[in-house]
Amino acid sequence: MNSLTVRMARWSALHPWRAIIGWLVFVVLCLGLGSAVGVNSAKTADYRVGEAGRAEAIAAEGQLERRSIEQVLISARPGALDEAGAKPAVEAAAKDLTARFERLPEVESVAEPVLSGDGGILLVEAALKGEERDAKDKVDALVAQTGAVQKANPGLLLEETGSPSISKGVDKQRGEDLALSEAITLPVTLITLLIVFGSVTMAGVPLLLALSSIAAAVGLSMVVSHISPDTGIGTNLILMIGLAVGVDYTLFYLKREREERARSQGKLSSEALVELAAATSGRAVVVSGLAVVVSTATLYLASDVIFSSLATGTIVVVLVAELSSLTVLPALLVKLGKRAERRERRRAERGKPVRSRTRGEGGGRVWAALLRPANRHPVATLCVSVLALLALAAPLAGLKITEMSRDTHSREIPAMQVYDRLNEAFPERRVTHDIVVRADAGSSAEVTAALSKLAELAHADPLFTDAQRIRTSDDRRVSVLELKVPHLGNSDEAYDSLDQLRDEYVPATVGGIEGAEYGVSGDVARYSDYPAHQNGKLPLVLGALLLVTFGMTLYAFRSVVLALLGVVLNLLSAAAALGLLVLVFQGSWAEGPLNFDSTGSIGSRVPLFLFVILFGLSMDYQVFVVSRIREAVLGGVPTRQAVLDGIRSSASVVTSAAAVMTTVFTSFVFLHIIEMKQIGFVLAAAVLLDAFVIRVLILPAAMLLLGEASWWPSRGVRRPVRENREASVVAADVR
Repeated sequence: MNSLTVRMARWSALHPWRAIIGWLVFVVLCLGLGSAVGVNSAKTADYRVGEAGRAEAIAAEGQLERRSIEQVLISARPGALDEAGAKPAVEAAAKDLTARFERLPEVESVAEPVLSGDGGILLVEAALKGEERDAKDKVDALVAQTGAVQKANPGLLLEETGSPSISKGVDKQRGEDLALSEAITLPVTLITLLIVFGSVTMAGVPLLLALSSIAAAVGLSMVVSHISPDTGIGTNLILMIGLAVGVDYTLFYLKREREERARSQGKLSSEALVELAAATSGRAVVVSGLAVVVSTATLYLASDVIFSSLATGTIVVVLVAELSSLTVLPALLVKLGKRAERRERRRAERGKPVRSRTRGEGGGRVWAALLRPANRHPVATLCVSVLALLALAAPLAGLKITEMSRDTHSREIPAMQVYDRLNEAFPERRVTHDIVVRADAGSSAEVTAALSKLAELAHADPLFTDAQRIRTSDDRRVSVLELKVPHLGNSDEAYDSLDQLRDEYVPATVGGIEGAEYGVSGDVARYSDYPAHQNGKLPLVLGALLLVTFGMTLYAFRSVVLALLGVVLNLLSAAAALGLLVLVFQGSWAEGPLNFDSTGSIGSRVPLFLFVILFGLSMDYQVFVVSRIREAVLGGVPTRQAVLDGIRSSASVVTSAAAVMTTVFTSFVFLHIIEMKQIGFVLAAAVLLDAFVIRVLILPAAMLLLGEASWWPSRGVRRPVRENREASVVAADVR
């Protein structure tokens, strides 16, 4: 791998314009190809898991699947109409709207208008044709008709909501959030890079390469979506991860090239300096990138379309970012290096002093002070740091994981505001459970009788309303009973009603039909089954994650000790970050500063996603820092001194990389989508803990205590250590 990295860098350095033009062509081709093939969005069937998923599949087989519903509330504006004229006007508007909806090709059926309990609001419901996931693309036609009726009736108020319009509102908000994230992240990242390099040109290189990598990854992700369907959050993730790792990989490479340039004092050509950087930091970039890819790939084991989409987006953007750092970056460094050399020669010809590029070794007083506890008191530093992280992880004991439902969306979305008014005016229609049964056509009468009995049991239970409907497929093999619940989908009562159905009512009725297959689906069932499905996959994913992390670290450093240490440190930082997440988001004390409404729980996808992504990203720092230490040891420096020198020499780049990553992740805390907000917060916290606690306190303390044992069983590292020690002994004897 190292020789391949050097060969790629050498070719790019010898043919810089070819590499630069080739990269630009690659980015354009990726975007063009992606635009040509389009995005293959995940279908409703791709999301099915657990009992709810099986029941939905049975209902779809009988063409009784749930349809997306749009709901329009019609009421008189306060003071616009007198009481006598309000009712006829509302009814006429409902009749007009119903007729308009029925003429639309997107609409399958329109229900009879329903009056609210207080008689003030009339509800018109329209079921849309086709996939649930595609309904948001059809809703504009209904919104237009609602607007037309509103315009014709200025004295009335028509408000539209429903799953399609809410989904459309969420997509619009997500787009605005992305723009906000970019507006925050890009300037702060540029300022950070300006501080690191002191040059607009050098600061612009990492940012431009990261942005071009993101552009190429977006195009490639469209192509790959035809293998692994896109769930609509891939672009968010590509932006977040792409900017973080794209800048980091370029930063690692750039800093090493500048170090070698300063060390050579003009004796080496730009091409030679790039090769040196490729042989050291280039290898670290490749290894750390592969670690992110392999770690992220464990998400496919979750057998979940959302995790698969997250994994695909991450893998694509990391591979593209690696490619840019190994091809076009060396070419840019050569061009920039030659320009700097020409500038210095002109200065020398004019008799001006040549500006020294030598930077002091040792990392400065700040890092010397930060490393002092680990250097002087490694045992105490290790114990205190580990205990502090364990204390941060303590809130994990109260972790509550739930599926983030429609009720958790931001109320800044107009359709969500109408959704709240709908639930208030029609509480009996808040949640629907679907009891799906498949049996032989000859058992149809028995199935209908059992479902009717089930409806009677539910009617006598205060957890349910008396609203019910039984539908049967044309071939009489599939039947669906719809039961309404007067509670919000994320309430305890809604979950209790689901348990009541699954544990008692369904087994006592349709459960007695010989050969029948049955299940309960609906929104609450989905919210319940998804976390259960994920928890069932959790041991497999985490086991694979620990194994591949161990394997990648072992491959990178040929050390079992460091591989085990890396796994333990990653677990510590991930647990501490999750503990902070629980502390902040499961309570209500941070709602104001972070602008969210606490659900008293953590999104079901957040913990697993954190573990997988953090294990991969942590390899960035570990590979880079330990590579510098290993490099020094191979050069004959004693392990103790190599640990301190390696961490000091890499301190500025690790700090800069952590600052960039933290900025990127923190920008997602300002988003409206609660799960993205939680992911941004927990990743930012994890990066800070990893960079400033793990790499500055725990890692050096542990390696100082382990000494040469850190490299066991790698003979290639321990031999120079022994030879250096023996040489010191001989020198002492001679003296």
